[in-house]
Amino acid sequence: MISLLALAIALSGPDSDTPSPADRLAHQQMLVLDTHLDTPELFEHPGWKFDEWHDRDFDKSQIDLPRMEQGGLDGGFFVIYTGQGPLTPEGYAKARDAALTREMWIQRVVAANSDKMELATTPEDAYRIAKAGKRVVFQSIENSYPLGTDLTLLKWYHDQGVRLAGPIHFRNNQFGDSATDKVKQWNGLSPLGKQWVAEMNRLGMVIDVSHSSDDVFDQALALSKVPIIASHSGPRAIFNHPRNLDDERMRKLAKAGGVLQVNSVYLVEGDHDDARNKISDRQDNWHALSDAEQKKLIADKAKADATNPYQGADFELFMKSLLHCIAVMGVDHVGIGADWDGGGGVRGMEDITALPKITARLRREGFSDADIEKIWSGNVLRVLKQAEDWAAKGR
Repeated sequence: MISLLALAIALSGPDSDTPSPADRLAHQQMLVLDTHLDTPELFEHPGWKFDEWHDRDFDKSQIDLPRMEQGGLDGGFFVIYTGQGPLTPEGYAKARDAALTREMWIQRVVAANSDKMELATTPEDAYRIAKAGKRVVFQSIENSYPLGTDLTLLKWYHDQGVRLAGPIHFRNNQFGDSATDKVKQWNGLSPLGKQWVAEMNRLGMVIDVSHSSDDVFDQALALSKVPIIASHSGPRAIFNHPRNLDDERMRKLAKAGGVLQVNSVYLVEGDHDDARNKISDRQDNWHALSDAEQKKLIADKAKADATNPYQGADFELFMKSLLHCIAVMGVDHVGIGADWDGGGGVRGMEDITALPKITARLRREGFSDADIEKIWSGNVLRVLKQAEDWAAKGR
């Protein structure tokens, strides 16, 4: 008797990117999480509502509740992101207030949609919330700069439900060196950064090394008492960029029990165009445009897409990156953190409605549904449980 998977392949074609009904059913039955959702930045825009379907071609958004349902995204880590500012008391205070505001907005949006989404802090929460038909909202910190030099603030964020944090963003800060800054300031973690690692372990919060320099990666891996993750990174073998990891470090991360959550950016050189960039800037400020200006924006965007379409990375290259990571690290140490609403997305996977394509391709590559679910959620939840258990033993 022909298997369901074989039948699905026969009907849709082995090279098709269109998920079969069997693929979609398998995807819907998995717990599907993404570890880097920058959507909270949109929560602060007047008039933008998370429970309404949005047009990516208009406001560039890639996630909302209707599209989460359409794409089978059960939830993930909603990011408290703060841009890097000066390493001064004034800079720290401004960043602290901005981060507190963003965290408040996450809580506010969850409360306003309590019938559809719920905060989570443990793997058990994630399974329970998804089983109840709601979307799972973990919280994370991208760039610990807002902590200033006061590590007791980590405890406050932990009390608010944050369970994942990265020390650094695009520039060096008080905790260590960035992968993308022009100079090394600390040759890895600063003394405060090493204390940050210890406090993260003590609290049971997972350490995220995306955006960190290679030296910070090495030192965090050595210092942490539990496995760490890279919440939105990729393989340097596919694209040689400092934000990506080389194969040797990927193997070290896997050997230490960690997980690389594969990004959908830093796959190729950026395809920049002045006209498209100007339209993108207008999209960033869509909420400040009049009705007439919004209509003109939509028309101008359609014209630009038709005459000079974006030629960056596509779904095939994203899958090549994901499959490379699995080949190097093993299926138990790879996940997905596509950087939605933070620059992520590729041609053929422009927003989260396309997520079933990933499951379909992995099935056609011969991976079992059980292994695919590890990639979607099991691996990162295992690390979360390990961090939680370590902290419980130390208290």
